[in-house]
Amino acid sequence: MAPMKSPKRLQSLIEEGLIDTVVRQLMSGKEAMVYVVRCGDETRCAKVYKEATERSFRQAVDYTENRKVKNTRQARAMAKGTKFGRQASEAAWQSAEVDALYRLAAAGVRVPKPHNFCDGVLLMELVTDAHGDAAPRLNDVAFTPEQARAHHATLLTEVVRMLCAGVVHGDLSEFNILLAEDGPVIIDLPQAVDAAGNNHASRMLLRDVANLRGFFGQFAPELLQTDHGSEIWDLYQRGVLHPDTVLTGIFKRRIGPVDVGNVLREIDDARAEEAARRVRMQTAR
Repeated sequence: MAPMKSPKRLQSLIEEGLIDTVVRQLMSGKEAMVYVVRCGDETRCAKVYKEATERSFRQAVDYTENRKVKNTRQARAMAKGTKFGRQASEAAWQSAEVDALYRLAAAGVRVPKPHNFCDGVLLMELVTDAHGDAAPRLNDVAFTPEQARAHHATLLTEVVRMLCAGVVHGDLSEFNILLAEDGPVIIDLPQAVDAAGNNHASRMLLRDVANLRGFFGQFAPELLQTDHGSEIWDLYQRGVLHPDTVLTGIFKRRIGPVDVGNVLREIDDARAEEAARRVRMQTAR
């Protein structure tokens, strides 16, 4: 296949010698364009972040809570929503994914190996299947009950490993997990949050795990009866969660006062997540 014309956003990486040629466009999302590129003898992918993204205010507040910025000027500008502030917010959003990728790769989590980040472009491993082609997303694959149970267990281990590294994905689902030759690979981390520093981390972790349960439960219905999310978060809060912790999927809730406000927020979030899921399914068709 002949190389395609290089997009303008990749030109500086070509000039710097980080990329030799652009092979083809791999995908286009609302936040980024992804290209297959050649770097010497290796084929990699380049994630080009779009300059303006479409995120709800609620999402932005939930995900960016307690994120560190370089200085107070940036923080004030971001809070006011000035042009400089919007640029700073975009930079923080992009660097959150880069930071999370390096952090998780170091912790042994199966994510695409990051290689470089330059001018709003993330250069990383191209995740491939057994034939060397770009790996499919989970939502494009059907599984036997045995495969579903195995991949579900693998991904729970990855979620635990992420949490032990202090990270919650925040938007984990069948739409941002690839099925590589060596198993599931977790992608798309710009919304990753700090587990200890974000008040929404618990809810996001529970939602991530519930998404995995709901997807794999289509193929192995017994998984729908499990409650790994609550079990994982309880172990984490008590300081006894480790990467090799054996999970049971059973959690007995403690009886106590009900936080009505929190329950209503959970309902709102569940509705928003379901609406987003339907949009993603329609887009994927």
